[in-house]
Amino acid sequence: MTKQEELWRGEFGDAYTERNTLDEDHLAALTANWARIMHCLQGRPPRSILEAGANIGLNMRALRRLTGAELLAVEPNASARSRLARDGVTEAEKVVDGLCNAIPLPDGAAEFVFTSGVMIHIHPDDLLASCRELHRVSARYLACLEYFSDQPMEIRYRGHDEALFKRDFGGFWLDNFPDLQLLDYGFAWRRVTGLDNLTWWVFEKTS
Repeated sequence: MTKQEELWRGEFGDAYTERNTLDEDHLAALTANWARIMHCLQGRPPRSILEAGANIGLNMRALRRLTGAELLAVEPNASARSRLARDGVTEAEKVVDGLCNAIPLPDGAAEFVFTSGVMIHIHPDDLLASCRELHRVSARYLACLEYFSDQPMEIRYRGHDEALFKRDFGGFWLDNFPDLQLLDYGFAWRRVTGLDNLTWWVFEKTS
């Protein structure tokens, strides 16, 4: 088990889950941001959406306001999975225990697969394997919403080393997966959105 897996499956991950509260203003901001992100898919919306690292499903709750797509979640933290199922964010059987580098779902399990604030917590040594898994379970679209840096860098996170890494994640996807076509990208500026200064990218598989 990697250090990162130990963190997110244990008390550190439980504490993160407790911090993620259901605030209507935050959900409204997430919904508005997802409306911007999904705009590039007008006329060809996904019928199924998978979030890897869903936690209590804040993004999924926002997406539920915008789409009738089937929602699936992969989440390593047991308390977060329990909350997802208890709140009825999606059906309990569609919430599975897993990590980005080992997703227990078949190839092409969902048309649209995304991460939000998750790739930043994957050790650089495991990043490519995680992207390969995300790519494998996507039938058509991939997206990520992450902290951006021109150069790869590590930041100490809540007293822990090797827990947060920033880079150009969009460039990483394009450099390693030549079958991806960029559909759109953007930035959620905290000053006006209340979100976390996230850069986002949406890709489509071309083969």
